Amino acid sequence: MTGNPERPEYIRRAARVIAETRLEDVSPAARERGRWIVADCIPVIAAGMAMPEMREFVARHLENSPTGNASVIGTKRRSNPLDAALLNGTAGTWLELDEGNLFAKGHPGIQVVPAAVAVAQEIGASGADLLLAATLGYEVSARISRAANVRLAVHPHGTYGVIGAAIAVAKLKKLGAAQLEELLNVAATMGMASSRNTLLKGSTVRNIFTGHSGYMGQIAVRLVESGFTGEPDGIGFVYGGGVYSDKFDPDLMVRELGKEWLITQSYFKLYCTGRYSHSAIDALLDAQAKAPGGRIDPSRIERIDVDAYGLCAYLGGKNITTSFGARFSVPFALATILHHGHGGLSAFDDAAVANPIVQDLVSRVFVTSNQEYTDAFPEKQLVDLKITLEDGAVITGHCDVTKGEPANPHKPEELRAKFFELGTPAWGEVVTQQLFDGLMKLETIGNFRAFADAFEL
Repeated sequence: MTGNPERPEYIRRAARVIAETRLEDVSPAARERGRWIVADCIPVIAAGMAMPEMREFVARHLENSPTGNASVIGTKRRSNPLDAALLNGTAGTWLELDEGNLFAKGHPGIQVVPAAVAVAQEIGASGADLLLAATLGYEVSARISRAANVRLAVHPHGTYGVIGAAIAVAKLKKLGAAQLEELLNVAATMGMASSRNTLLKGSTVRNIFTGHSGYMGQIAVRLVESGFTGEPDGIGFVYGGGVYSDKFDPDLMVRELGKEWLITQSYFKLYCTGRYSHSAIDALLDAQAKAPGGRIDPSRIERIDVDAYGLCAYLGGKNITTSFGARFSVPFALATILHHGHGGLSAFDDAAVANPIVQDLVSRVFVTSNQEYTDAFPEKQLVDLKITLEDGAVITGHCDVTKGEPANPHKPEELRAKFFELGTPAWGEVVTQQLFDGLMKLETIGNFRAFADAFEL
């Protein structure tokens, strides 16, 4: 297959970079972040697999599914890479603990890693090849999203992630530049009509969106390998011709591609809530630190006012009836953390949602959008919080840059603790330690299938 001269130069350039980039060409910071993203995704997926709906979905989906070498992570079951990526990607967003990137306007990692891991296991790829494939899939797809102005109504999962997953799989299968040109355009048209409204309604169908990326990314590769073709500029039309967005900057997509790494601008999450809630949580923690004894008695709170950037204010809903819906409500996040004294998984479970004390406090949280703060996003994630007590006293808190962003990073020991908290229930403490140690040296793994089999990933 030869390149199509009708394709725009940015498509051709992206394909060349993907085809030619070696792991040693990736900056040390990008390799380090890519390694952590793969490591972070795996226990997040395993923990999501424990949800009742996921257990049922896995049982039903695998009942007549072809077998294979790819792990359905955390279940001690194997399947073919298509179905493994579908199930793993779906589980990976259930608890809302997956990595993300504000500049990419979404969560590239959990859309790319499940497909990359599944195919790496199936073909026995090296850890170095897996790391390179996942990093390139993340980088190019994240840049596509950054270069577009996707409508707020469109959920970012299940869209550009299809392209990212396709790139990762193609790199593992060593497709050349001409095939990659075709693949970028084929995969661009295979995203979902994903609805962001699912977040506000607590609709768990939203979790399949990331599973869709991993599944359809692999299908896109099969199509190109079989001779299927895409339109000359599928990316430009889908992301700038009115499908997802009316605006797309191809120069921004490929500017410094292979030299500047957007993956290094990603964040990790320690709270099981939508990312924009974390800014309000940080403002709450700042307020608590100023209170006598470092604690605010929730029974004394008259009201809480939150002045926030637009995407944070978007999560201002108070009609919280499900655990999943609770993860996308700033009022619920603040109320449950104040009541429980922590923001762990139990603070967002069904019992927490049913707690009348928490729900009463939710009703006293008021979130407004600040245009000046919206204009400063994503470089800053500005939130002001004011807690008014029954006696008229006021305690304030502020967030400038959300914890976990590159300018305000989590400590490695915090990310390690998250890995163990989520991984130990699935694998036990000893295996979780061995798994963590291996993933932290991903490039040294000679055969990722053998590595995963050793730990019953």
